[in-house]
Amino acid sequence: MSLIPSFFGNRRNNALDPFSLDVWDPNPFKDPETSAFVGTRIDWKETPEAHVFKADVPGLKKEEVRVEVEDGRVLQISGERKVAKEEKSDTWHRVERSSGKFMRRFRLPENAKTEEIKAGMENGVLTVTVPKTEVKKPDVKAIDISG
Repeated sequence: MSLIPSFFGNRRNNALDPFSLDVWDPNPFKDPETSAFVGTRIDWKETPEAHVFKADVPGLKKEEVRVEVEDGRVLQISGERKVAKEEKSDTWHRVERSSGKFMRRFRLPENAKTEEIKAGMENGVLTVTVPKTEVKKPDVKAIDISG
């Protein structure tokens, strides 16, 4: 448990996470075209067989989301929700749903098989599975002690 109180719902601070490559922008509202989805929530768990990432991307189609591996070990998840078209006869009373671009980057550990990554979307959740290489146990050879 953290000794530092969190003002953001007990979520781990990415600035202290060695695997996160997110860049925190102190003014996320300066460019409404690229800032709305900055807080896309992504869970990362490790199982004995794989690293599994789950991203909440409600309302997006798979064509609007990209999963890429950069420099061999950086997983990048990005996408864009387009702004709703406005008709001249429409009267908006409230706009709370975000639109714009998002991008999250994670440095994968050395045991990641980046050439076998699989991704799928279901019910607004993107699941990216990165298989792990089998960790070989070191060969141990007993040495007889003379004397």
